[in-house]
Amino acid sequence: MTTEVDPVTTLAAPLTLACGQVLPNRLMKAALSEGLGTRTHSPDVRLERLYTRWGAGGYGLVLTGNVMVDRHHIGEPGNVVIEDDRDLDGLTRWAKSARDGGSPIWMQLNHPGRQANPMATRSKPIAPSAIAPGIPGIPAPRAMTEYEIRGIVERFATAALVAESAGFDGVQIHGAHGYLVSQFLSPSANRRDDRWGGSLDNRMRFVLEVVRAIRTAVSPGFAVGIKLNSADFQRGGFGEEESRLVVEHLAVEHIDLIEISGGTYESPAMMGRSVAESTRRREAYFLDYAREVRAAAGDVPLAVTGGFRTRSAMGAAVASGECDVVGLGRPAAVTPDAGNALLRDGADSVVSPAIGLGLPRKYAKPLDGALDLQWHTDQLHLIGAGSEPDPNRSVWRTAVRTLQRNGLDAFRSRRSGSR
Repeated sequence: MTTEVDPVTTLAAPLTLACGQVLPNRLMKAALSEGLGTRTHSPDVRLERLYTRWGAGGYGLVLTGNVMVDRHHIGEPGNVVIEDDRDLDGLTRWAKSARDGGSPIWMQLNHPGRQANPMATRSKPIAPSAIAPGIPGIPAPRAMTEYEIRGIVERFATAALVAESAGFDGVQIHGAHGYLVSQFLSPSANRRDDRWGGSLDNRMRFVLEVVRAIRTAVSPGFAVGIKLNSADFQRGGFGEEESRLVVEHLAVEHIDLIEISGGTYESPAMMGRSVAESTRRREAYFLDYAREVRAAAGDVPLAVTGGFRTRSAMGAAVASGECDVVGLGRPAAVTPDAGNALLRDGADSVVSPAIGLGLPRKYAKPLDGALDLQWHTDQLHLIGAGSEPDPNRSVWRTAVRTLQRNGLDAFRSRRSGSR
C-alpha cells in the first residue's frame, strides 16, 4: 500500500546546508533580474520595498537578481555593481529588508562576459575567446588575458566578502545562461589553447577558482551556491555529460547548493518555450537532469527552477529526492508571497501568465520571449515603486515602455539574465 505524501509537510521541512545554515523550508524565490539599481549602479529604496515583500513571502531562501562584479561590463541597465564597500550602507538595508521578514537572502554574483549589454557597457566585451554570441546586435568580444582572468576571479571574491559584511547570508555564482562562467565551460565559446581552455579540466578551472577564492574570503558559515547549466542546448556547446563531471568537481569544493538550469540567450531553454509537452506536463523543465546528476552531487542539495506551478508537483519532486529545493521565479513576480500562499494559505498552485503579442509565429518567436521577461520585470518595478503587481497589465504597454527605456536593443531576447 502506497502512502500518499502531503506536499505541504514535505515542502515545509527545513534543510540544513553544509555551512551550517538552515533554510526554513524548501521553497526558493529564484533570481529575477530587477533592474532597480541607480544610474551609478548602487542599490536604492526600490530594492528595499521589493525585498521586504519577498522576505515576508514565506520562502525558505530568497535569491537576488544578478549583481555585477565589474562596472565596466554590465548585463543590463539597472544592475547593481559591487567592486568595493562604497555602497555598504545601501547593501545592508537591502539585506535587512528580506531578513526582517524571516527569509535568508543570498546575492547572485555575475559577470556577463560577451553578453555585456551595449546599452549599459561602454567597454568592449571580454570573453574567454573572441567569438561573438549568436545574438543580433552583440559585438564580438576581446579574448581575456591571463591577468584579466585572475582579476575577475578576485572580483567575485571581493563582492562576496562585501555581501557578507552587508548581512547577506550567502552568494550564488551565476554559472548558467551564457554568461562568463558558462562561457568558460562551453567548448563553443571557449577555444583557448592555454590552461583555461581545451580539455574540460581546463575549461572548468575558472569556475573552480572562483569558488575557491570566495570560500577563502568569507567565513565558514556563509553559504556559497552556484547556478549551473545542464546543457547549452547548442551544437558544439556544453552538454549534460560534461555538466555532470563539473558537478562532481564542485561537490568537493564546499558548495552548499547547486541550482540546475539550462540554455543560453541564444537558445533559451530556461524560458520553457520549446520544451516537450511531456516535460511541460511534469512542470519542471530540468527535473530529469537533476535526477541523473543526483549521484554526482553527493550530499550537496539540488535546487530546480523553471516550470513549477502546482504544489503537488513541487512536493512530489522533493519527496522523490529528485531535488531538495524548488525555485519559483516568474510566479514570485506576480504573487510576491507565493511561499505563504502554498504552505500556509492553502493555494494549490501559483500562476505566471504566458505573455505574447498574438502575432504570427515568425514574428512572435523573436519577440515574445523578450516581452515575457520585460512584462515580469515591470511587475518588479511596480512593487519597487510601492504598488501592487498587475496580472492584467497589457503586454502592449510593456512593449512601448521597453522601447522607451531601452530601445530596440531590448528585443534581443536576452535581458533579465539571472533567470
